[in-house]
Amino acid sequence: MLSRAAVALLWLLHFLPLALLAPLGRGLGALLYRFAQKRRHVVRVNLALCFPELDCAGREALVRRHFAALGRSLLERSLFWWAPQERLERLIQVTGEERVRALQAAGKPVLLLAPHFVGLDAGGVAVTMRFDIVSIYAAQSDPVFDRLLLAGRSRFGDQQLLSRADGPRATVKAMKSGRPFYYLPDMNFRTRDAVFAPFFGVPAWTITGLSRLARLAGAAVVPCVTRMLPGDAGYRVEFGEPWADFPSDDAEADTRRMNEWLEAVVRTMPEQYYWVHRRFKTQPEGAERPYRVRDPEALAAARRSAST
Repeated sequence: MLSRAAVALLWLLHFLPLALLAPLGRGLGALLYRFAQKRRHVVRVNLALCFPELDCAGREALVRRHFAALGRSLLERSLFWWAPQERLERLIQVTGEERVRALQAAGKPVLLLAPHFVGLDAGGVAVTMRFDIVSIYAAQSDPVFDRLLLAGRSRFGDQQLLSRADGPRATVKAMKSGRPFYYLPDMNFRTRDAVFAPFFGVPAWTITGLSRLARLAGAAVVPCVTRMLPGDAGYRVEFGEPWADFPSDDAEADTRRMNEWLEAVVRTMPEQYYWVHRRFKTQPEGAERPYRVRDPEALAAARRSAST
């Protein structure tokens, strides 16, 4: 019953102009900052590990800005699920689309590297308004939200949604048929096909799928980054230059390259990365479990000490 009420509220919100919806989202973010204590701790730990050079006040200001952006993204999903295409085209700027078109025209499979920034849903809808893609879908525990997410991700074009159980062969087959693969590999997944690759200088359990899938499909890797713009300016989706000399023969080196690239992008908009995720949950044997540390400042101090 509660989930149906939440969906009904979101549906009503999609009629609002972004100039009203954005401040409502920031207000929701302020409430999440105040009451979502476990997630607030996760964000504080992540930022202490990744930005130890900031003082406590600077990091806490970044925590608040992150929750403001997160709150916006939650309410603005209503636009991506129900707003007409004409409105979405006005709200979402797209740059670099011609790079993907050129690869497709040359018969080259395409792998879109889409990191977890808070504007990811805007990126997903912008991509599906332009391309018939393949992506991985994880079923939601709540059937109401599961149906809503499925409908939202397939509302434009002819989209192919696979489960992880389908395995890499189905993904490679779809890419070779001409569908770009919308890939989100930057989370702490429970899998053996991963390595510890530095992310902001911290060991991060990172899947090697970008390298493996690009090799299996003979695909070009095209970065696809979504930025939430200030105020009510909307979003910008950026298709970057295809990566040169990728993949190599070393999947671990390729995975380190991915994390180095991602770190550089995060530094351009640190409040917009998905810091509520426990990115450093898996650690090398014998290492400290960071999310069990009660005072995140101790983690930042330890990192500063290690760098001197």
